[in-house]
Amino acid sequence: MRRVKVGDILIGEGNPLALIAGPCVIESEKIVMETAESVKLIAERVGMPLIFKSSYLKDNRSSSKSYQGPGVEEGLRILQKVKETFDIPVLSDIHDRHDAQACAEVLDVIQVPAFLSMQTSLLLAVARTGRVINVKKGQFLAASDMQTAINKITGEGNDQILLTERGSFFGYHNLIMDMRNLKVMRDLGYPVVLDPTHSIRKYGVSSSDRRGGAKEFIFSLTRAGVAAGVDALFIETHPDCDGALCDAASMLPLQKLEELLRQAKEIDEVIKPHLPNDEKGIYDYKDYPE
Repeated sequence: MRRVKVGDILIGEGNPLALIAGPCVIESEKIVMETAESVKLIAERVGMPLIFKSSYLKDNRSSSKSYQGPGVEEGLRILQKVKETFDIPVLSDIHDRHDAQACAEVLDVIQVPAFLSMQTSLLLAVARTGRVINVKKGQFLAASDMQTAINKITGEGNDQILLTERGSFFGYHNLIMDMRNLKVMRDLGYPVVLDPTHSIRKYGVSSSDRRGGAKEFIFSLTRAGVAAGVDALFIETHPDCDGALCDAASMLPLQKLEELLRQAKEIDEVIKPHLPNDEKGIYDYKDYPE
């Protein structure tokens, strides 16, 4: 497995579990700065390396009237302030290939959203920045189909790739977390990230409606995924989920983050010596078509 470096953080190849965490979207500079400070302190207490996450734009909201974020210029300014103030790497989503260069000037990790995981022009643009790229597996894709995204990125000379599992469609409105996907994607040769907070979303219900997510499953899915051998966790968290402007129904309350991370770290320390690659070679995607 390739090892990916984000700042001073090494992900994959037997390195300790890493954390990507923060609010779904940048609601204000105040909320982002306060959350970043809290998440950093929690990560330090637990002993888990942190990449701070918040989106400058959420372009796939169910309503055109929903809050989408401050946009690329203001959003990147705030993330740059987080980066400089707290000395932590930062990550955000990209939705338009024309934002790639601006993102590369600030972000340590550029994230390709799940619904855009097969978007060729976007993947090529972010690949050319040379930044670490986190590709979220589309809900509509088999895990092995992530090889096509890998091929597009590596074809531009960039092999700094993370692959994120965030559930698969189970019918139209529900997602299911298939733990087999974690092994399938790790066998593609890149570190795998588990996102339990998006996998418990219920589509067709507003993310601001409590019925739009099943938060009671976040802890159990996280424990199962870490036991399966993931390399990092992606946790959307907020100090006031009920008042959040995006994904209120699926974000983990900030006050519960430390306990989740402590459980995950304990499992990771048990399982990591047994990884990687029991049954290595059972999946072989070297000749997967481009």
